[in-house]
Amino acid sequence: MLESVPQAGKTVVVAAPAWAVRPTADGSLTFYSQRFGEAFHAREGAWQEAWEKFVWPCRLKERARARLRLRLLDVCYGLGHNTAAALSAIWQAHPDCQVEWVGLELEPAVARQATATGAITAPTPVPELLAALARDHQLQTPHFRGQLRPGDARRRLPSNWQADAILLDPFSPPRCPSLWTVEFLSALARCLAPDGWLATYSRAAAIRSALQQAGLYVGATPGRDRRSVGTLANWRGCQLPALPPQEWEHLQTRAAVPYRDP
Repeated sequence: MLESVPQAGKTVVVAAPAWAVRPTADGSLTFYSQRFGEAFHAREGAWQEAWEKFVWPCRLKERARARLRLRLLDVCYGLGHNTAAALSAIWQAHPDCQVEWVGLELEPAVARQATATGAITAPTPVPELLAALARDHQLQTPHFRGQLRPGDARRRLPSNWQADAILLDPFSPPRCPSLWTVEFLSALARCLAPDGWLATYSRAAAIRSALQQAGLYVGATPGRDRRSVGTLANWRGCQLPALPPQEWEHLQTRAAVPYRDP
């Protein structure tokens, strides 16, 4: 995308950002994607969404207190809010916890623009780590080892590696159906540790059905209202908040027919 910028009596054509910066209700910033026709986060708050839909449901603080190491897989890393909140929670609970991290992102320039605009305001050293990842796509420190993998997430999943928590945050199913299919979610499930948690903001019956077809049990993440509820999944079905009866019934309707990848 190009835009004309007046400069010293002449017009210079420069590359314009592909993502418009938008504030959210909690004061944090998100972007709007022209390509997908959708913002990266809910208008209620990018930072709030990261905690409510991903960090708290995956019990990252509790797990950090009990472990020396945690592995995280961030699917559709975007600006980096979910990873920033996750790292903040883990190191608040256990400053010496070792974190192994893999992030998948179709357009890694989003992360660079997030760094340039100061969109991530997490406690130190998190913004510095994310800035290095956005620049170099890999990083190793005494407490962190990670890589940001650009490209189609369907082809960039790690092999022989399993996460304690998977943060699944693509654009909505109608806008980005390829990352909500039975095929992709089955491949993603193979990256989930036996006692791991997968969390996503989507409560759609088609997505929950696809997770079930991948072999996972599903439950609902807590929310202030029905619209703010997401989905939590694991292999064993234990400690999953139950789906309300109405949402179980929804899984028996045509709305639960999952997406397939041709």
